[in-house]
Amino acid sequence: MRQFVAERFGRRLSPRSCVRYLHRLGFVCKRPKRRLLKADAAKRAAFVESYRAILVEASARGARIFFVDEAHFRADGDLRRLWTLRGHPALVDSTSPKYGEKASFYSAVCLETGEVFASELSGNSCSATSAQFLADLRQRYLGPLVVIWDNSSAHAGEAIRTYLKTPGLNLRLARLPAYSPDFNADEAIWKWVREEVTANSCFGTAAKVGAAVQAFFAGLTTRTEEVRRRCRTILQTLASPRDPVTASPTQLLAHPLM
Repeated sequence: MRQFVAERFGRRLSPRSCVRYLHRLGFVCKRPKRRLLKADAAKRAAFVESYRAILVEASARGARIFFVDEAHFRADGDLRRLWTLRGHPALVDSTSPKYGEKASFYSAVCLETGEVFASELSGNSCSATSAQFLADLRQRYLGPLVVIWDNSSAHAGEAIRTYLKTPGLNLRLARLPAYSPDFNADEAIWKWVREEVTANSCFGTAAKVGAAVQAFFAGLTTRTEEVRRRCRTILQTLASPRDPVTASPTQLLAHPLM
């Protein structure tokens, strides 16, 4: 803004004056959200149609649909914002743990029932750990399963291909289009964890942050309606029978990432 005023009007404003003018003009400061400009609108629209078909098939077969993803939570401070008295610094105690000190988790969320299944991951995610999570999910829930996840390299590979050959598995995989995390309901789970568990906290060790995240997941068993509300995405809106996919390519690409 300072540059614009200087170039257009030949006047130099202080940062404080710029802020005052922005407020007068009705502007507010917000944390920005990314727009998925590298996503392919045609592929996203095609997936909406595929998802509609999955919903119909799952309803006919009595299948559960789970959105799956993995995330990492570092033991150091996850600083957002703090309320503090005017004139006092906003401080968070930190033991300065190493960058690699983190807890990693897989989770799966079913929007139809509000069920969430989570499993802590040792080390980095890969084909073998993803296959093991699918096996754990399969063991936990009876009946047909549909798993929807992204195109991460950890969601492919020999271990996944071998597991999918298991006789009587009754589990179908569906891959989201590239650059479409806003279609993945499980992303909302990770945002929720960061808001409710790790924000403005420093746990110091991977064990402590892991225990806190585990406790959060344990508490979700009594919050199924909140899970369904929080985790609903633009994908469910576009796929609703009452709302046929009439969005333009620009609209499909411009939806902000949560």
